[in-house]
Amino acid sequence: MDRRKFVKQTLGASIAFGAYMKAGNVFGAFLDTTLPYDLVAVKGGEPDAMFDQGIKALGGMKAFVKKGDKVVIKPNIGWDVSPERAGDTNPKLVARIIEHCFEAGAKQVSVVDHTCDQWQRCYSNSGIQRAASDAGAKVVPGASASYYHDVKIPNGKSLKSTQEHEVILDADVFINVPILKNHSGPKLTMAMKNLMGNVWDRQYWHRTDLDQCIADFATYRKPTLNILDAYYVMKQNGPRGISVGDIIEMKSQVLSTDIVAIDVAGARLFGIDPFAVRYLKAAAEMKIGRADIENLRIKRITI
Repeated sequence: MDRRKFVKQTLGASIAFGAYMKAGNVFGAFLDTTLPYDLVAVKGGEPDAMFDQGIKALGGMKAFVKKGDKVVIKPNIGWDVSPERAGDTNPKLVARIIEHCFEAGAKQVSVVDHTCDQWQRCYSNSGIQRAASDAGAKVVPGASASYYHDVKIPNGKSLKSTQEHEVILDADVFINVPILKNHSGPKLTMAMKNLMGNVWDRQYWHRTDLDQCIADFATYRKPTLNILDAYYVMKQNGPRGISVGDIIEMKSQVLSTDIVAIDVAGARLFGIDPFAVRYLKAAAEMKIGRADIENLRIKRITI
């Protein structure tokens, strides 16, 4: 049995395994109680330096990546803009994550996104293709339906099935690296919204109920680790932005295994009520993760 078939066939078993292990949660519990903290917030440094401190506080990358693992990193590479325009994840952060993965013993690290603008220009002008390649990662395109395979979303309310990229289905470790920014539709792009770049038919989500589909997909695809990039933050005119006037330099970063907790933290960092973000409210009501972050073990680091 190949790995893709194994993932699909064992998905149903994982759904039935206890209330705490959520539907489709193929990478383990939402909060890893073996880690020293549930959420780490870092501010004041460059993206790579903040990640060094954040991952150290969580016990190092070896807490997530084992020797011989195949790792996939999913940044936001959706837009044909330069890094200071804050449309995409910062390339310095992506490169440093890759380096930590290899240092932890990863066999292979892949970087992928299903872009909105023309994919070669997004990969190039975001700076991510060069940064990822220089760090030793395989940069994988996401622009063809042939890369995607059917998956079921048994606990979805509006989204019951979709097609996910094969490199993600084949990974041992999945690291989600969104950028925090304004979005004209669901208010904010953060960790859950970033997972739209995993799938082929995003238009179904838009035609149906975008916010509920975002929450639904989070019941299936739970990252091993989420790293929220808030170095440059687009405060208006998202998701692509219009000019550098839309951007503030926040120099912040948040790390957590819990996709709801990190989005609650991101919304607060942005300066809005987390439950004003409809997909985040839906995810909390579905108990996909923890919204009560004041009750979590949080480490705050200033560089």
